[in-house]
Amino acid sequence: MKVQTKQTVYWTWLNEEGWPIYVAATTKGLCYVGSPDKPYEELSTWVQARYPDSTLIRDDEKMQVYVVELVEYLQGDRHSFSLPFDLQGTPFQLAVWDALCQVPYGQTQTYTHIADYIKKPSAVRAVGAAIGANPLLITVPCHRVIGKNGSLTGYRGGLEMKTKLLQLEQE
Repeated sequence: MKVQTKQTVYWTWLNEEGWPIYVAATTKGLCYVGSPDKPYEELSTWVQARYPDSTLIRDDEKMQVYVVELVEYLQGDRHSFSLPFDLQGTPFQLAVWDALCQVPYGQTQTYTHIADYIKKPSAVRAVGAAIGANPLLITVPCHRVIGKNGSLTGYRGGLEMKTKLLQLEQE
């Protein structure tokens, strides 16, 4: 995994529509959308691991562009995101995360489908691991991936969050 250094990471606390989450971005784009009700330490630990020697600064104004799109999505008024991302991962992870962005709003795909999409049909478990490492919950829609039998499977934000996001997309 490519690790960036000496950079400023801006963050804010989004608590709209009952979704209390930390959101962070670099000057390149959104880099982190957290799980609901997780402490600030989850964000700071994640940033330290991916952006060593970076400065973590709260800047609600700079983060407003990201918050607006997330709130629009959570209100059911936005079906896709136009904001830039700053994703840090291995080439495999980046391929999986790109595949997730191809799953249409309101639809689901299986881990097998994602593995086939990236032309790695035998890498279903690795796809699951890459999905679990997705730093951009909601915006890189890993909540749209379900088990082969149609069951809801693990989700970094928890199954309650995954269920709520899938229900939101069905309204």
